[in-house]
Amino acid sequence: MLKEFRDFAMRGNVVDLAVGVIIGAAFGKITTSLVNDVLMPPIGVLLGKVDFSNLFFTLAAGDFASVKAGRDAGVPVVAYGMFINTIIDFTIVAFAVFLLIKQVNRFK
Repeated sequence: MLKEFRDFAMRGNVVDLAVGVIIGAAFGKITTSLVNDVLMPPIGVLLGKVDFSNLFFTLAAGDFASVKAGRDAGVPVVAYGMFINTIIDFTIVAFAVFLLIKQVNRFK
């Protein structure tokens, strides 16, 4: 049984998949940093000095200065600014995967 597992784990497709997952995770971190640290600050300035990561509303009474302050107080917080960042992040990753697949299909 151990030999079968070793043969399965060392099969080309499994190793390729593992490498793809690792590189994909690293690419995801790079994209998240690109969105949060490079793209969103200038967009926020253009839209009137808006910090998207701090756009939120609470589902309970109280006025909080930040998402963290609301969460620390135990209040339910809807952080729609972070959701916007995540949507932009996903769109960039999806477009990069689209371009990659398009090139792979072109080489076939």
